[in-house]
Amino acid sequence: MPTERLQWQAPDGESLEIHRVAAAADAPRILLLHGLEGSWRSHYVAGVLDLVRARGWGADLLTFRGCGDLPNTARRFYHSGETSDLDFVLGWIVEEFPRAPVGIAGYSLGGNVLLKYLGERGDEVPRSVFAAAAVSVPYDLEAGARYLSAGFSRIYDRHFLKSLRRKALAKLERYPDLFERAPLERANTIFDFDNAVTAPVHGFNDAVDYYARSSSRHFLERIRVPTLLLSSHDDPFLPSSVLAEIESVASRNPWIETEFTERGGHVGFVDGRVPWRPRYYAEWRVINHLARAFDARGDRTVRIS
Repeated sequence: MPTERLQWQAPDGESLEIHRVAAAADAPRILLLHGLEGSWRSHYVAGVLDLVRARGWGADLLTFRGCGDLPNTARRFYHSGETSDLDFVLGWIVEEFPRAPVGIAGYSLGGNVLLKYLGERGDEVPRSVFAAAAVSVPYDLEAGARYLSAGFSRIYDRHFLKSLRRKALAKLERYPDLFERAPLERANTIFDFDNAVTAPVHGFNDAVDYYARSSSRHFLERIRVPTLLLSSHDDPFLPSSVLAEIESVASRNPWIETEFTERGGHVGFVDGRVPWRPRYYAEWRVINHLARAFDARGDRTVRIS
């Protein structure tokens, strides 16, 4: 069953693309955030939405600006630390479905946005949000960007850079004064792109400043919603050493549960005994975590573990 595509106008006038799975007004709902250059076509989005439908839940996928069918016409892009669209969409959902318990799930960049938002809001997260889950998060954005630019991970770096450069050049045609063209054309890595485009467009001094102010690792201590962190030590987007730091920080916050596996890659976590019938563990684990929180939703002060 396909999703319904909705179009909501953000406070700055930009049209946001939402893909919805319909359900009863009081059924649990999932707000889903995709990764860098992802969309409703991403495999993990399809996996989560299939599990949501099977349970009779509802879901809304927030498509980050420029990643769907709608044009990104504003004088900005989406990025790893931009939480205003998440705040707006969540508020809309809570108002539209006041009796529905809500869970939020974010993958990769979307996971970083989610954790930063939860930390920024702390106790002020809407009371109907009962749990969250973040998969393959680049908790330290600078470490992740530098890791992507070396060795085998360079394959991913080049792939994303090609897509981001194309969008940035199109944006420059609309707004010639938005950033300088030459640094973008010289960019060879995601780090270079963030230095040339993401930082100046969004008010950061440079890529290092952007990474420092947007990395979700700085916001974990203030999370006050039962939150699952699922990552793998063989993630090609992040040095394994970062996960040791995250585990240490998370251990001091009873609202956070960590599961850091040895294998799983980046938003992969494929298992199963039959090769042509794989099971995507991350999607199952996310839904299971949220379901347990919904079952215990008489009091959000109860930690789910």
